[in-house]
Formats: sequence, structure tokens, C-alpha cells
Amino acid sequence: MKIALLGYGKMGKVIERIALERGHEIVLRKTSNDSYDGLENADVAIDFSIPDAAVGNITACLNGNIPIVSGTTGWLEHYPKMVALCEDKKGAFIYGSNFSLGVNLFFALNENLAKMMAQFPQYKVSMEEIHHTQKLDAPSGTAISLAKDIIENSDYSSWALPNATPAKDDGTSKSELAKQILIDAKRIENVPGTHSVFYHSDVDSIEIKHTAHSREGFAFGAVIAAEWILGKTGVFTMKDVLNLN
Repeated sequence: MKIALLGYGKMGKVIERIALERGHEIVLRKTSNDSYDGLENADVAIDFSIPDAAVGNITACLNGNIPIVSGTTGWLEHYPKMVALCEDKKGAFIYGSNFSLGVNLFFALNENLAKMMAQFPQYKVSMEEIHHTQKLDAPSGTAISLAKDIIENSDYSSWALPNATPAKDDGTSKSELAKQILIDAKRIENVPGTHSVFYHSDVDSIEIKHTAHSREGFAFGAVIAAEWILGKTGVFTMKDVLNLN
């Protein structure tokens, strides 16, 4: 399989190593200043770039009929436009806030726990995510995905960073604030990624947690997704790749 790497930072280099170990070939290594020359030779593209570059990378692939796997976060306001372009071009597109196999199992666990806990309103949910200091977005895309899955399966209606909680005099009611999931986003040197979901009551607490030990899991999952998407048409997620639907 011939792979175009769109974004050649730390993650791109780990993806390259794993892809080569699995017998694949890298035909393009694109940084922000490089052109798309060589993209046409790729069977699939993997995008781990930066928020400002992701939409351009995905657009170039879909317009060029190249299946695209994107793990870049921080650009999701444009996601519906990319889905529409994929459908118009009859292309293939996977976006994942996190491609780690363990994290995607964690997503499923979080979703099932949210359904269970919705019956017990005495437990209040909150979240914490910790990443390295080079991460540009906060909260992480993974944390947002976790929060959205809780919202879809409970009475919670939104998420917010603690320091972004609306002031009391801005018209937001106490009932609306009570339905916010607060996500504490921390940036600490050399932390690949830790996500925790807490349910606290007056008498006890429940916690689920995923801790990444390196970038290897993210990279391996991205390569697995790229292998899976070949020959397919449509918009997919890692649930499709791992048959978790």
C-alpha cells in the first residue's frame, strides 16, 4: 500500500515507521510548506497535521479520489463540509479524534457507562484530560468525543472548560449550568494523553481512565484504519474499523 503522510511531525514519523514495518511504502511526506506533489501516487493518505492545514489536506485528497484518514483535531467546525464533499465525490473518509485501539474501546465503555448512570442523577459527571505542552487545542478532540457520547446518553446538554463557565449574570440559569460537563484540560511536558471520566456523589465516586504510554497506539490504529478503508466508499469512524457499532 502506498501512503501519503500529510503532516510529518512526531506522529507522522511514528506512523511512517509502523507503516514500513507492515510492508507499506511512503510516497509523500508533507509538511505545512510542501506541495501535494506525489499525492496522486498514493493509495491512501493519513493526515496528522495541524488544525489550519487539515481542511486543505482532506479537500485535496477527496478531490483527487484518494481515501483519507485524518486524526487532526481542532478543525471540526468544518467537518460537515468535508462530509458533504466526500459524498459529492463518492470518496472515502475516516475522521477520528483518537485512533488508539484502547481509546476506542474506552469510548464504548464510556458510552455504556453513561447510559447506566443516567438513571442515577445523584452522580455528577466531570472530566479531566492531560496532554503534552505541544498540543494546540484544548480540550482534546478525544475529550470532546467522550463528552458528546455522555450528552447523547444522558440529560447533560453541553460541555465547558472550568475557566469558561458562564458568569452568573450572563443569563445562564443554574439548571443550564448543572447540565454542563466540565472538562479540566491540563498541559504537562511529555504526557502522550490521559483521559478520565468521573461520576461523583455525596457517598462515593466512580472513575474510568485511559492512559497512553506512547504515540505507538495512535499510530498503529491510524495505519490499521488506512488498511481498512481501501476499496470502500463513504464516511466512517473507528467504530466501523473495529466493528464496534
